[in-house]
Amino acid sequence: MNTEPFTEIEFGAQSDCGRARENNEDCFGAVPELGLFILSDGMGGQASGEVASRMVCDAVAAHCREAADNSSSFGGGHDAETCVLGDRLTAAIRLANSAVRCAAQENPSLLGMGATVVAALLSDERATIAHVGDSRAYRLRNGRLEQLTRDHSFVAEQVQQGLMNEQEAAQSNLQNVLMRAVGADAEIQVEVTEELFAADDTLLLCSDGLTKELSDAEIARALEENDDLQAAADCLIKMANGAGGNDNITVIVLRNAPKLVGAFQRIGRWFKGS
Repeated sequence: MNTEPFTEIEFGAQSDCGRARENNEDCFGAVPELGLFILSDGMGGQASGEVASRMVCDAVAAHCREAADNSSSFGGGHDAETCVLGDRLTAAIRLANSAVRCAAQENPSLLGMGATVVAALLSDERATIAHVGDSRAYRLRNGRLEQLTRDHSFVAEQVQQGLMNEQEAAQSNLQNVLMRAVGADAEIQVEVTEELFAADDTLLLCSDGLTKELSDAEIARALEENDDLQAAADCLIKMANGAGGNDNITVIVLRNAPKLVGAFQRIGRWFKGS
């Protein structure tokens, strides 16, 4: 009998319209058997943001399923410094970009739609994360919350260049100006990072509706105080709404736990938007 320790991924997820919006333009998806988790924040107004975020989640999931069945099916360029899973996510997001742009060109009511995306592919004790826009990934380890992604926004670039401090960025009316988005341009630059996802680490994917309302300390506390990850996701949504709820709020919470049997806690494919 094989008694080698394997890894089990526990997860919880939730999406909420918030207190100020009528539509939920966020969407999330999970394909646990592939270790794939996706979150997208749509933009474009009325129903088009919902369409864009759903298209992104569907396209990324579809490509990763195909690539898992056929390792030669990537559909994008390869970089020697980028891991196979990073290539896979990059190609998937580029295909999503093409799909969103084609849909907008074919339907005038969808012109101008786009979306952010942050997606994670988990394998053993590794998390490969790809993102475009300002939806984020965080890792909680030993009580410390670390942002793993870099916002592709105007204010983030101003802070990086020393032209604006963090407080000014938080108060700026230009926070919603993105420098990259899925569907915005024919060519899209996807940022990929590979991170250690060790036993008992917690990974958080979230839209900016969470991070604009809660501090890192508040997010870390909610994750630490809720052992059940669905309860943690629900708690973060409730806290963000209590702090204002000025935007749609979506979270996916994942934890890496050592197990004797290699299986995901929840098996199946499911997606949730508005």
